[in-house]
Amino acid sequence: MKKNGEYDPPRLGSLKKICRIMKATMLFLMLTVCHSFGMVHAQEVRLDIDLEKANFAEFMEQVKKQTEFTFFFHDAMVMSLKDITLHMRQADIEAVLKACLKGSNVAYRIKDRTIILYGLNDQSKKGIDVKGLVVDEQGDPMPGATVKVKGNEGNGVLIGTVTGPDGKFSLNVPDRKVMLEVSFVGYVSRLIAASDTVSLKKVVLKEELKNIEEVVVTGYQRIDRKLFTGAAAVIKAEDAMVEGAIDVSRMLQGKAAGVQIQNVSGTFGASPKMRVRGASSINGNQKPLWVVDGLVLEDVVEVSADDLSSGDSETLISSAIAGLNADDIESFQILKDASATALYGARAMNGVVVITTKKGKKGTMKVNYSGEFTVRMKPSYDQYNLMNSQEQMMVYKEMEAKGWLNYADVSRKKNGGVYKKMADLISTYDETTGKFGLENTQQAKNAFLQKYEMANTDWFDILFRNSLQQVHSLSLSSGTDKSRFYASLSYFNDGGWSIADKVERYTANMNASFDIKKWLTVNLLTNGSLRMQDAPGTNSRNTNAVSGEVERSFDINPFSYALNTSRALRAYDDDGNYEFYTMNYAPFSILHELENNKLKIDMLDTKFQMELEFRPLTGLDVKMLGAVRYVKTTREHRIYDTSNAAEAYRAAGDATIRDGNKLLYEDPDMPGYPAKVVMPKGGLYNRNENSMLNYYQRMIVNYNASFDGGKHTLNVLGGEELRYTNRTYASNQGFGYQWDRGGVAFLDPDLLKQQIESGLSYYSMEEEFDRFVAFFATAGYSYNGTYVFNATGRYDGSNRLGKSRSARWLPTWNISGAWHVSNEAFMESLEKISRLTLRATYGLTASMGPSSNSRAVLYNEVTKRPTQQEKENSIYISALENSELTWEKQYETNVGVDLGIFDNRISLSADVYWRKGFDLIGSVRVSGIGGQQSKKANYADMKSHGVEFTLNTKNLVYSSFSWVTNWTFSYNKNRITNLESRPRVMDLVKAEGAPRQGYAVRAIFSVPFMGLTNEGIPTVMDSDGNISVGDINFQETNKLDFLKYEGPVDPRITGGFENTFKYKNLTWAVFLNYQFGNKVRLHNYFKNEYNDLTAMPKDFLDRWMMPGDENRTSVPVILSARQNSRTKSEYKEVYNAYNYSTERIADGSFIRLKDISLTYKFDDKWVQSIGLGSMSLKCIMSNVALLYRDKKLHGQDPEFFRSGGVALPVPRQVTFSLRVGF
Repeated sequence: MKKNGEYDPPRLGSLKKICRIMKATMLFLMLTVCHSFGMVHAQEVRLDIDLEKANFAEFMEQVKKQTEFTFFFHDAMVMSLKDITLHMRQADIEAVLKACLKGSNVAYRIKDRTIILYGLNDQSKKGIDVKGLVVDEQGDPMPGATVKVKGNEGNGVLIGTVTGPDGKFSLNVPDRKVMLEVSFVGYVSRLIAASDTVSLKKVVLKEELKNIEEVVVTGYQRIDRKLFTGAAAVIKAEDAMVEGAIDVSRMLQGKAAGVQIQNVSGTFGASPKMRVRGASSINGNQKPLWVVDGLVLEDVVEVSADDLSSGDSETLISSAIAGLNADDIESFQILKDASATALYGARAMNGVVVITTKKGKKGTMKVNYSGEFTVRMKPSYDQYNLMNSQEQMMVYKEMEAKGWLNYADVSRKKNGGVYKKMADLISTYDETTGKFGLENTQQAKNAFLQKYEMANTDWFDILFRNSLQQVHSLSLSSGTDKSRFYASLSYFNDGGWSIADKVERYTANMNASFDIKKWLTVNLLTNGSLRMQDAPGTNSRNTNAVSGEVERSFDINPFSYALNTSRALRAYDDDGNYEFYTMNYAPFSILHELENNKLKIDMLDTKFQMELEFRPLTGLDVKMLGAVRYVKTTREHRIYDTSNAAEAYRAAGDATIRDGNKLLYEDPDMPGYPAKVVMPKGGLYNRNENSMLNYYQRMIVNYNASFDGGKHTLNVLGGEELRYTNRTYASNQGFGYQWDRGGVAFLDPDLLKQQIESGLSYYSMEEEFDRFVAFFATAGYSYNGTYVFNATGRYDGSNRLGKSRSARWLPTWNISGAWHVSNEAFMESLEKISRLTLRATYGLTASMGPSSNSRAVLYNEVTKRPTQQEKENSIYISALENSELTWEKQYETNVGVDLGIFDNRISLSADVYWRKGFDLIGSVRVSGIGGQQSKKANYADMKSHGVEFTLNTKNLVYSSFSWVTNWTFSYNKNRITNLESRPRVMDLVKAEGAPRQGYAVRAIFSVPFMGLTNEGIPTVMDSDGNISVGDINFQETNKLDFLKYEGPVDPRITGGFENTFKYKNLTWAVFLNYQFGNKVRLHNYFKNEYNDLTAMPKDFLDRWMMPGDENRTSVPVILSARQNSRTKSEYKEVYNAYNYSTERIADGSFIRLKDISLTYKFDDKWVQSIGLGSMSLKCIMSNVALLYRDKKLHGQDPEFFRSGGVALPVPRQVTFSLRVGF
């Protein structure tokens, strides 16, 4: 509705009332905090004034000493205030002011903690009233902002005012021709004509502090971009924010040039595979350092880049930033070259990601709430090339004809599905009815199989759900002239994309800063997170180099199960109960197993940090930082009494099963006796604990000075740091744990005897002590703001390296320079070029490397002897001493250019770099003296080079519409130039690849496929170059040249492309990310032997069926039982070789429509009418679609490794977010 030509907002009485109650409640809760900052009210102030013929300056000094009031006036106004004589005791501020100003032409007004003095003249009474509103860039009101008439100071009368709590002001001015100056401490002032009523309706002030793009935060110091000579990407949190993506590292994918992120697992807590400028180490940790508010976050467990895709439970605690609330982040700074990372010295070879969190600001208290509500889409079989139940049953019929699924074959099998169930019914006799469970006639069997043929079970629909994921975050921000405060709480709840996973996370963060004196500032930071997570129970993955298989002994991962299990199996029987099949000789239902076989993870991460900043002299800063961080995580694998994993210990139906079940015990003291059950009751309780205690201390002295009117600028910084880290790992395995009887253990002595004889340690504990110290210094010089030079040196030492001084201690250094060409006089005529800077860097960086055998590594063990009486304690040498073990090192050269044209409407930042790694740690074969065949040593070398750029264009910019494009591109190529290790064939052909001299750091090879025989059996080339059906040696380490090099596992080209459109209060953004130049291994579906649990891809429809088909297809035959049982048959190896052959490789390149988002910011006038400060709604769809990928993938995500365990892919999801400011 409209009233008198103005907008009349809808009457939302109830909503308005609720918002006011919420706001009042939050204000009440913050009163105690505000009180600690020294906030006082005017009516509570009592002053003692003793002045004798004093001037006004002396009067102000006494008031300021006793209160926090500030004065607002012009000097000329108080010139006449002399000979002030006052003697007052415990008087309030108003009484003091009246006495001071009595008889003068000056009046006062108190607003909040500001005393405004103004002249009493007749003009102001005859003037014109001007009203307006002052807000910041977020649209929040700015109380206490100054509004004054510009140019009226000369007459000794200041006409002005300050804004109220709602940011509004009213001022009487002489006429509408005057200019009003609007200002606030820390913000850029604005001049607005009194006649410009449109602009005065909402005056937006911008922060005077350097924009994020103009400042680089290295974790040690904040550097003006004009004085920075390195390669760094600066990203605002609001630009990186992807609602629904809880792990902040995933938000950076495609947003920063040179940063490569692969989502090898999407499960919460699992770190993505992240590299800055590609690999820098062959076998060591390749993840960048994470630095939050100046503190390096250490990992509680070190998981290699290769193992991140393993799906093992350790991956869920591999992310150091999983406990960080994304709403607390202000900016990301990715430091990429030797100059940018120089102050991190021997820890910076992998790059550094610096996160700066939000801090309180001067002004009124702000309360912000954000809520995210995410719905994830279930996977669909339409995305995958798998057979339906009818197609699968046709294959089973062929297998039956080939002798596989007959009664004799399936009745005693370890694993079995429909045919095993049918065999059990045929052999089950009901004495009460006198009938068998199923008649052994073809008609009865066909009828039984038909209901499974038509089942077409949608395992994705059963095992996954469109669950709601929620994130709620509440933050408080406030500040005075002498203190700033920021605090936040967040709650994350994920009910589980699959029925087996669930996560809850709580975070708390507080950041307080106090200006104790003008020369002393104290910063206190503390944060903590608590995570409680469920995942499917899992065992670690193993590589069988004999048969050529990467296997997991027991895998109930829902995603893997849905892709690997026949759709002819049913989840529920005819009565609606769980339908059981056979696995490990025991009854198995995936739904029942996921309820009774769980992994529970608890993780606590806390940090306390204190910073002192002294400014004893102008330009001299002394900063001291101390922090303690404690992390503890437990992983409980709970296997309940009735789970298949527990019942398998009790599966001993007959002699055939007893001979095949490896979980039963054959007592060597009783030879000839059958294997027996040693866990007759209960389940298992396996527990792993990891903890880390980290102390960190740093002191920095920084001196800044300018000479000759700013023509010469000098910056010198020096300091030291000390790190102390203790890690503890403990584990235990509990057998016979009776979950349904209060946890009472039902133990059999033979169970312990079995574990002891098999060499299993049913409990263990390890401790690791990491000590690190460093000294550093850097000097920078700028001439006339045009020529910049920097030099940095650092000296690091660690107890993890060799005991010789040359090995344990390492100096690193860097020299760099920049030329701001656009500041030159000859550039003045080129007005279209607004910025042009050339940069160059050369330096030495390093990293710790993967090894820890600086001293001999000794382990205790119990000897492996036939009987318990013969066992004894012993010590064995795990690794011989390497006293010369030292840092992995790298020389890096970087040349860059920063260009802006058309007033930065088009901006480009591009870099070219060359890296030379040396003293990299690798394995080398030795003589064997000392009992060690291979040894870790610093001898390997590698080279890499790359190009990267970020291009930003403001295509259209109008008052109500804008279109901005951001494109990031990175190219990186590396090659190992010296590596004497001898990888196995199995290492080179598996999906993760392996290092090999002359190739990429992670290169993937294939066994050459040589076609099918006239029986449809695959043939491959062996290590001698011959065509072979068997005799494939996956452990071969010498003859490797027969393998075909496919390419690198890691993409050479990565980047992102984003378009953002804004129309009034609407913002629409489309973001694509891409990668090119890598290869991926297709899933290993093909085997020499299948069962009736197996799912098969539709590739099997093109399989070899009859002689001659070898000329039209490359899909091998399903072997008959007779073929598979031939003497000396090695079909198992050749079918596994086929899975790793040139036929089973695909291009990993893709273009993904990553995000589409739509944001609406509500009109400020309407928002304020309901009692709020700001409000916005956003809808974002993530992981939308793969626009391009290799057709051979058939739905396989080129980023995700189907490794099972706890690994799940990143789902397609839709998130709605609400942000409200009070």
